[in-house]
Amino acid sequence: MVSVLSFVPRGVLAVSLAAVPSLAALTAVPAAAAPAVPAAVAPLPVRPDGRGGDHLTVVVRHAAGGRNGRYEVFCHPEGGRHPDVAGTCRMLDARTRWGRDAFAPVAPGTTCAMVHGGPATARVTGTWAGRPVDARFDRRDGCEIGRWNRMVPLLPRVGGPAPEFPG
Repeated sequence: MVSVLSFVPRGVLAVSLAAVPSLAALTAVPAAAAPAVPAAVAPLPVRPDGRGGDHLTVVVRHAAGGRNGRYEVFCHPEGGRHPDVAGTCRMLDARTRWGRDAFAPVAPGTTCAMVHGGPATARVTGTWAGRPVDARFDRRDGCEIGRWNRMVPLLPRVGGPAPEFPG
């Protein structure tokens, strides 16, 4: 079959209807033959404020030296009210692995040093890598201190200078 092309305005292509056997033949593709879109390609959820990406809210309590408060971090794109948004996003990106929860609690039955790191607590809520986050942190033993320290700068460094917010 020969198709006939004619000249039309730029960007538009006209094809003779004789070149197309039938519209039904072109659209009759079984659902099983349609390619599946992997979940990893699905877009991230969009928040009501229209921003995509990741959003975390951190509430820190009982951390002396001006560290208490409510912080917000947006990643992909970066933003929010936090002393180190860029560093937090880089750290979380580095800790994120497929099939692993970057905010997971210490595994039950783990042997931990019985040292107390102070009364500081934190709660992290929001969305990271398209998944909901609701994690609690404290410094009651060596394992929890290590877990907290691995989340710096999302969580404040305890024992150092107080964070400063950019002007």
